Amino acid sequence: MSTTPYRTPEPESRSAATIGKSVKVHGDIIAKEDLYVDGDVEGTIESLENKVTVGPNGRVQASIKAREVIILGQVQGDVETSDKVDIRKDAKLVGNITTARISIEDGALFKGSIDIRKPEPKPSATAAPVARPATPVPVPASTTVAR
Repeated sequence: MSTTPYRTPEPESRSAATIGKSVKVHGDIIAKEDLYVDGDVEGTIESLENKVTVGPNGRVQASIKAREVIILGQVQGDVETSDKVDIRKDAKLVGNITTARISIEDGALFKGSIDIRKPEPKPSATAAPVARPATPVPVPASTTVAR
């Protein structure tokens, strides 16, 4: 348990979209940048290559698909990530999780199932073929070597 005082993460200034406390969204959200939700969302949220953060005031009734999901508020729906799900101290999640890594802090409420899947390795376009050392040829014990 950390002794560091808890701080609400601020939405990142580098290309992050924010849904504020007084905003209510009904429908599908597809984001190509990090998303910070502190309002109400009903529908689906998709940001496959980015992070979705549900702030402490956030109330989400939606399935979420993202690279990483951090929950500080309330989520009712399934969460699927390619990297990590982080459920913080006062968060509430009712739904199933599919992820590679998960963190649930003491005090968080979670009801559902967890499916841990290893991330698929990304093929590297610049990777050179690996040179293999020459394999020694075994010599039978009964063989004599001429000198």
